[in-house]
Amino acid sequence: MARIKIDMPENYSFTTEIPVQIRDINYAGHLSNDSVLSIVHEARLRYLQSHNYTELDIEGRGIIMTDSAIVYKAESFHSDLIQIDVTVGDFNKYGCDIYYLLSNKKTAVEIAHVKTGIVFFDYNAGKVVAIPDNFKDRIMKIVE
Repeated sequence: MARIKIDMPENYSFTTEIPVQIRDINYAGHLSNDSVLSIVHEARLRYLQSHNYTELDIEGRGIIMTDSAIVYKAESFHSDLIQIDVTVGDFNKYGCDIYYLLSNKKTAVEIAHVKTGIVFFDYNAGKVVAIPDNFKDRIMKIVE
């Protein structure tokens, strides 16, 4: 069976840390796959907040996650502190990809590579809309 591969960026524009809580542990005793997606959701919120945005208000537009991909690299356990490095790339007319590199803060072992695709959305009109120019310009200055 073919495995997915995420071409991770070399540079990241934001870093945050999130501890693994007991609710994040599955029956096998390690970080669960659904918790990885929840952790990157929290990292995305923090990333947007660092730019004074929310998922419902980026220059007057919201976002919707259109896809996600996770490649697991190593286990993580209760009370591990996960460092999440975040950056944005692969812009198109309606959205972009957000990349997340999850690592154990203490050991620097990579836990997961994650990519989520987002599109911009006008919740009042109920339709996908173009990326706000101010957002793209602002983010590109930081990424470059």
